[in-house]
Amino acid sequence: MPDLQRFSNYREKVVGNCAKIIVGKDEVVELVLVCFLCSGHVLLEDMPGTGKTMLLRSFARSVGGDFKRIQFTPDLLPSDLTGINFYNQKSGEFQFRPGPLFANIILADEINRATPRTQSSLLEAMEERQITVDGVTTKLTEPFLVMATQNPLESYGTFPLPEAQIDRFFMRLSLGYMTEEQEMRVLSRPIAQGQPDNLSQVVTVEETAYVRSAWQEVRVSPEVLRYLMSIITATRRESSLYTGVSTRGAQALYRACQAYAALSGREYVLPEDVQYLAPFVLGHRMAAGENSSTAAKENLDRILEKIPVPLETV
Repeated sequence: MPDLQRFSNYREKVVGNCAKIIVGKDEVVELVLVCFLCSGHVLLEDMPGTGKTMLLRSFARSVGGDFKRIQFTPDLLPSDLTGINFYNQKSGEFQFRPGPLFANIILADEINRATPRTQSSLLEAMEERQITVDGVTTKLTEPFLVMATQNPLESYGTFPLPEAQIDRFFMRLSLGYMTEEQEMRVLSRPIAQGQPDNLSQVVTVEETAYVRSAWQEVRVSPEVLRYLMSIITATRRESSLYTGVSTRGAQALYRACQAYAALSGREYVLPEDVQYLAPFVLGHRMAAGENSSTAAKENLDRILEKIPVPLETV
């Protein structure tokens, strides 16, 4: 069984360190940590100026990963992400200049502003964990986490992600606004105190390697597994949904529950874990026409209310 104390310590170190910069968003940081453990990626839909870049920079500093931010624009090319082979006149040879995807933690800011071709080059790297340039394939180094953002309100000059591409994101999250008291704390603190560059790495490479593999030892009872699959099946039978949750989505929820249980200090998954994580893992995988995200959330809420929760929890 996994060493639960190591998971609890890891969570406290990372979430506590990020809390020095990101005030009042421990829940979101913990969910990003779940994605990180499961080798998943995050789609962050939120208003500009809510701290998306700060969040990921703080997380990268905490776990010790190389961080890169990419501003997506309509003229961004796939080679701007993957890198290019350029001719070195001094050596008389072509040399590869790696792009920003050759990092551990990447913020793909406003991903829906880039053309579908450029979006696809990013999503290929996310899925395959490799990049091919001029016929030469290079494996990306682990850990590898992409957080893509998009503005939920502005649609002018954007190329929305198709459902098949959105399905490749492990979770969809939102930071939201801080409370009035939390925002006053942020406004009154010294500017230097709120910079992620002041954070130090709080976990070792060995600790990260352990928690990113040992969560798979967390047990899921047959009752909890059947409850999880009942939710998945219900999304596929819901008449108001164009598409239900795919098998990839079911796998993501299963893995997320295992990782979340380990971080919570348990060697087994509870039905409450499934209920809590389902909106974050499944919400963006359900298509419901216009106002899809709102309609999908309402349908998922109804499904969770209708399906009986099993009494056996281990």
